[in-house]
Parts: sequence; C-alpha cells; structure tokens
Amino acid sequence: MKTFRTKGICALEIQLDIEDGIIHDVRFIGGCSGNALGISSLVKGLKADDAVSRLKGIDCKGRGTSCPDQLAKAIETYIQE
Repeated sequence: MKTFRTKGICALEIQLDIEDGIIHDVRFIGGCSGNALGISSLVKGLKADDAVSRLKGIDCKGRGTSCPDQLAKAIETYIQE
C-alpha cells in the first residue's frame, strides 16, 4: 500500500494498492466518507489504466481537480514508481 498526498480536495491522502495492473485497495483519508467509499468501491478490480481514463480530468466546483481526478493522478504515480 502506498500513500499519496492530495492537492485541491478535502481528502488529505489516498492510500492505494495495485498488483499486476489491477487496483486492489483504495482508501481516502479525510474528506467526504460517502464519496470516498463510493469511488473506492467502483474502482476495485479495475485495470489501473481503465480507471485513469475514466477519472482523469473530473472537476469539482471549479477547483480544476476532484477526488476522482486526484485518484487518477495517484494511480499514474503508482504505476510510474
């Protein structure tokens, strides 16, 4: 499990576990628990690349990012490391 600091959203961190290109676990630390649980549940079992293509660029209230967008960025960073 790796931890990623977020920027521009209510959640402070995203904890993420990917094995063989498949998302196995996602946890948002802070923020709206219902939204975080929903996003986490929806991406578990997905291919990491598919999740990124679905989530990247989603905006929340004109912030230029969102919880889904920050998760996409965390996944991309995880894959690159």
